[in-house]
Amino acid sequence: MKVLNKEELQMAEGVLLNHFPRSFKVYGFLYGINRNKPSTLEVVVDSWPDFKVILLRPDPKNKHSQDFTKKVSFYSRDEEVLRKMLREEVDWSAYFLIGGFDFSHSLTIKEVSSEKKVNNRGFTSVHLLYLSDLSCLLTPDIDSQLKTRISSLNLSHVDKVNKTWKFGGDKKGYRNIKNLISNFPTCCIMDTQGEPVAWILVYDYCALGMLYTLPEHRGKGYAKVLISTMAKKLHAEGFPVYCFIEEDNLVSYKLFQNMGFTEDDSYRALWFELNF
Repeated sequence: MKVLNKEELQMAEGVLLNHFPRSFKVYGFLYGINRNKPSTLEVVVDSWPDFKVILLRPDPKNKHSQDFTKKVSFYSRDEEVLRKMLREEVDWSAYFLIGGFDFSHSLTIKEVSSEKKVNNRGFTSVHLLYLSDLSCLLTPDIDSQLKTRISSLNLSHVDKVNKTWKFGGDKKGYRNIKNLISNFPTCCIMDTQGEPVAWILVYDYCALGMLYTLPEHRGKGYAKVLISTMAKKLHAEGFPVYCFIEEDNLVSYKLFQNMGFTEDDSYRALWFELNF
């Protein structure tokens, strides 16, 4: 096992480019870390430079790790190596999430959690949709009046976003959203009083997320405007352009598909809770 340093993280990012879509989430984390976005994670591999498994876990040396939900992510090309790393390189003593991994690895996670006498629960299965080329993106017509209302979120909006986020509403959700608004691209549409009525953010693994329009402002095409605007911005800045959509969220799934996002039908991502 090896913890990657700054130079090695940049090399690993380049390797993961060749393994989309399965490597998207870990690639997204590394993309942010390599561009000096704040992170509480450390990155470990089974061997270097020819690694079979790359795993992200909370950095025990980072004093801010406890401020956020404990998360583990990985990309694996070898099930036995993955099993060994999960056994030896992950702290199973408290609640944590493993998210965005290929569903084919779920049995291994269940087996290791059973060995560790830790309960597990798969709480969401998601589609991974990505924009393969900017030319595929549907660009809606935006009138001049609406264009003037397109802006970015700021820290005064953290509470509003946290209250509407499905996985937010608490102090850790507030800290997470504050971090995202402070350090990653956002896009919103303001009302005439300068308050956001629709928005989209980018998670710390660089996926589009938290797309939301206040109920009284729906049906005006704001979501399409936000997705298009943000996708162009991310593409221009070199970010990957992708998102995770929960399987039961057919409205969002069709929306992103209609906007030009595609998926690999052989890949499905899962989120697991451990030691809950």
